[in-house]
Amino acid sequence: MYAPPAPPADFGGWYLRGDIGMTNQRAKSIEATVAPGFTKTTEGLGFDSSPLFDLGVGYRFNNWFRADVIGQYRGKANLHGADNVIGPGFVGSDNYSGSKSEWVVMANAYVDLGTWWCITPFIGAGVGGSYNKISGFRDDGIAYLAALTPTPSASVAYFADSGKWNFAWAAHAGLAYKVNPGFTVELAYSYMNLGDAAPGNFRLFDNSASGPTSIKLKELTSHDLKLGVRWDLNSPPAYVPPPLVTKG
Repeated sequence: MYAPPAPPADFGGWYLRGDIGMTNQRAKSIEATVAPGFTKTTEGLGFDSSPLFDLGVGYRFNNWFRADVIGQYRGKANLHGADNVIGPGFVGSDNYSGSKSEWVVMANAYVDLGTWWCITPFIGAGVGGSYNKISGFRDDGIAYLAALTPTPSASVAYFADSGKWNFAWAAHAGLAYKVNPGFTVELAYSYMNLGDAAPGNFRLFDNSASGPTSIKLKELTSHDLKLGVRWDLNSPPAYVPPPLVTKG
């Protein structure tokens, strides 16, 4: 007869990963200096969707816990939005345009919640840094002054490209499907908080004024949808049949 087999041991090891996906981004607010006694309201602030790509390396510690480090590029997302400014004898509007992109480096940890029919739901979180770059930023302004009514005045300001590193964090959830012992496919959602961003120095279209920017995009966030793959670099231990025990 056969001796009872030993309980299966958790198997860990190194893996490589890669993801492609799309972003759904927003900014909490856009800050700009206004004169005392003036009020500002923002309309339609947001970004178009953009692609993302990442590569990373990780380690599975056991059947329920794993961690990895990734490098991610988030492609250019077009910016749109406007500020309306009202003050004594003044009504104005600034229409903003430009694009934003990021490089992200992040360490992530995941908990696998069990496996059913080769499908494993998981949750996770990550911390790291995001280099947020603003490119081609432009402010098209128009103002109505009581002294000039009904003739408006218009201006265009151009801003230098600028980027900076910010603290970033993420929350993850998804489903993993094990195609074979060494290859897994993931469908995942990530909430990303990427920090702030700002364009560089400004210059008016007629060079009548220039200087440091007062504009800042606050609290960039994104809802990402990703399709990923994982390649295990360690083969699982070979199955060894239990010893045959005979009587007599």
